[in-house]
Amino acid sequence: MNDNDLDVLGPIDYLVVEFPADRKPDGSALPLLIDLVERNIIRVLDLIFARKDADGALSGIAIEDLGFEGGVDVTLFAEAASGLIDRTDLEEAAAVLEPGCAGAVLVYENCWAAPFASALRREGAQLVASGRIPVQGILAALDALDASS
Repeated sequence: MNDNDLDVLGPIDYLVVEFPADRKPDGSALPLLIDLVERNIIRVLDLIFARKDADGALSGIAIEDLGFEGGVDVTLFAEAASGLIDRTDLEEAAAVLEPGCAGAVLVYENCWAAPFASALRREGAQLVASGRIPVQGILAALDALDASS
């Protein structure tokens, strides 16, 4: 990747998703992820699935081996491997998984924000803080507001 590529790169985010131990993932979210990619909202850089055994041992799972229902084409995701995630990253991500659960680590570029981020970089600006507010936190805050009214 050269400097020109970096100039047009959008912000990179990651997320770790845990699937319940008592339910097999059905793949119903994958078409929505595909839609985001096809509309150039995001670009999937890495998508890794793993299982955390009851004893805490971590093992990788090939996306093809998950057996998603509904004829989901997983080719796009099977090829998503930029190399940004190493074993240490995967172990840190898996630390938040409950034993016996499977999980996915997704690293993606926010393509929608690339022009904005590029303009800020040209101005010499830099991101100094970032964060996410979990939906549960927003719902709890709204509930608290309703209760106090």
